[in-house]
Formats: sequence, structure tokens, C-alpha cells
Amino acid sequence: MVPTAIRTGPVTGLRRAGSQTAVPCWYMRGGTSKGPFFRAEDLPREPAARDAVLLAAMGSPDPRQIDGMGGAHPLTSKAGIVSRSQRPGVDLEFLFAQVQPGNTTVDTTANCGNMLAAVVPFAIESGLHVPDGEATTARVLTLNTGMVAEITVPTPAGAAGRYVEYGGDTSIDGVPGTSAGVVIGFLDTAGSVCSSLLPTGNLRDSVSVDGVGPVKVTCIDNGQPLVIVAAAALERTGREPVSTLNADTELKARLEALRLSCGELMGLGNVAGKNYPKMTLVSSPQHGGTIATRSFIPHVCHESIGVLAAVTVGTAAILPGTVANSLAVLPPGDRRGVSVEHPGGQFAVQLELDSTDPTRVTKSALIRTARLIMAGDVMIPASVLPVPAEPSEEQDL
Repeated sequence: MVPTAIRTGPVTGLRRAGSQTAVPCWYMRGGTSKGPFFRAEDLPREPAARDAVLLAAMGSPDPRQIDGMGGAHPLTSKAGIVSRSQRPGVDLEFLFAQVQPGNTTVDTTANCGNMLAAVVPFAIESGLHVPDGEATTARVLTLNTGMVAEITVPTPAGAAGRYVEYGGDTSIDGVPGTSAGVVIGFLDTAGSVCSSLLPTGNLRDSVSVDGVGPVKVTCIDNGQPLVIVAAAALERTGREPVSTLNADTELKARLEALRLSCGELMGLGNVAGKNYPKMTLVSSPQHGGTIATRSFIPHVCHESIGVLAAVTVGTAAILPGTVANSLAVLPPGDRRGVSVEHPGGQFAVQLELDSTDPTRVTKSALIRTARLIMAGDVMIPASVLPVPAEPSEEQDL
């Protein structure tokens, strides 16, 4: 295997393509999500213009995203924007964008740990970062929330130089086959969007809304704002198939009512148009794990669970007094290997606690996989993104 970026040649700059504009694009899978990645320099700086390009690239607003690269599902309607960083101690800056298939929403306020797994491979493929050994570690700042992670990917030497190795024996639930492991170490993720780990100040809150309540919930943010509620409190088992939960209109209405109320309690304001907080049903583990989950993102039940949602649920599971803790089966010690059960299998998270403060998580780490699927250009109508200057004849497609 040789480096993809060397084999194909990194594409640089916008180009005229008849009535369209060609934008350099690398289509990546990160964990159980996928979507196009862009270098920040290739997109408009102004947010509205940038978002218009992302919508056109994905094919939104259309539920099928038939006129773009999106996969007609929130997990496959994501994008990443990456640049080199000038900040001390940071190598790369990552802006995650969640595009909704059926509307014009482009949300850049939350994190995505799955897409984060693809940042360093993308940066190497696109020429933004130079591999420096058999394994390359880069410190990545997620601009959405200020979260910093150290990410390590294998970069062996080939005939044309070092390259990203995608083949390996690491498997993750929700992705077929095996791949090379991408190690992500999160640094201080508490209060990623909210003001703190426990934004209401409580390990549990009692919430009543029309048709629901009072219901005990845990409002928590250790990388992803979540509202955790026992499935039994909503007359469910927490073991229902995803298709059953997605067809359960009564449950989804109750969850949304709770979500809107808890969003206010968490200091997030009116979250009706936001992708967070996400709702997570928990129950006792059934397959040898720590805690069982059904995660809503926020209106569709996840086929598995998001990376940072798993970190946050795992955190709740080890904190005495939370809704999750009362149902969890925990290993002993200050270092906890938590396994979060989900519809597609299990998600392992390593958590370390402060020995002097049992409510403070000092470190969280996990392994994901990633793969480059396509490298080239995505075509954007010139009415959305005109080429700034008339290209040369050699550049014209």
C-alpha cells in the first residue's frame, strides 16, 4: 500500500467545472459515521456561505438527499472541516457540521467523536499534517466546543513515504470487518456545551411536563449533553429494537417534551431546533456490559451510540447517585473499563477518576477506526459557490 495522497495527488484550489464549481473533498468514514471532509481554505469563511456549500454537497434539504452525497440519515449527513492550527500545543483544528437530511439546518455547536476519528487520517491524506513515525499523534482542537483530543493513527513507511494504514484487526460494533485502530484520548471534556459536567448542579432531577412526570433524569455533559432516563420510567424495557422505538410515536413525543424541558434546566435555552441534548434510555445490562442504552439523536433512535454519548453515559454510570449508576454493573477501582451496551453491540470506554474527588473524571479514552472512501472533488452549483477568478484553460473541466 502507498499513501493515498501521494498516489492520487492532493487536489488544490477551487476549479470551474462548466456551470459548477469543483471543491476538493475527501469522503471519510469515522467510526460509525461518514461524510465529506474539507480543508478550511477550500471553503468560504463566512458561515452562511460555507453552510450553503455544505447543504449543496449533501443534497439537503431533501429527506433522501438525492442530489448530493448525504446518506438520508443523520449518521451519514455529517461533514468535517479541518485546518492547521497556529495555537500553542495544538496541531489541527476541526469544525464538525451536522446537516439534517430534510431541512436547511447546519449545526456546528456540538461534538462528534466518530467523525473526530477521521480527522488525523484526513489531515495526512490532504497534506495538512506530515506523518512522523510508525504511529503519528496529533493534538486536535474541536472548534465547536473547545474540546482537545490526542489522536494516534498508524503510519508505516512505504516506497513513497509514510502513509495512513487503514488495514488492521480492530473491530468496532456497527462497522463490518476489521481496520486499524485509531486511539482517541480526550482531555477535559466535562461541560463541552453546557456550563459543567452536571449543568443543573444535581446528580438527579425530577421533571414534570404535560403527559410526562414526574420523571427522574440525570442531565450530564462529558463531551455530549445528554438527558439520561430509565427506560422503565417511561414504561419501556430499554431492550426494544431500533425499528420499534422509531415507530413508537407516543414515546418519541414524551421524550421530546422531556428534552425541551431539560434543555432549559441545562442552561441551553430553547433546544427545539438543536441536535442536543440527546435523549438516552438506560436499563440494566443484558450481555455482560456495564449499562444498556437506547440513544435518540435526538429524534431518531441510534443504531448504536455516538462516541461522546458513550463517554457521557459511561461517566454517569460510575457517578454514585445518577439514574445510570443505579442500574449499572460496575468494575472496582479508580480506573474503570466501562462497556456501554447498545443495539449494535457494545462500546468500550476507559475512564479514570480523581482519587480525591469521586465525581471528577480525569481522563477518558477509546479506540475507533476510520477509512478514506473517496478523494476528489464535489461539484457545487456555481450559483452557490462561484469561482473567485476565471480559471485557466488547463484548469477548466
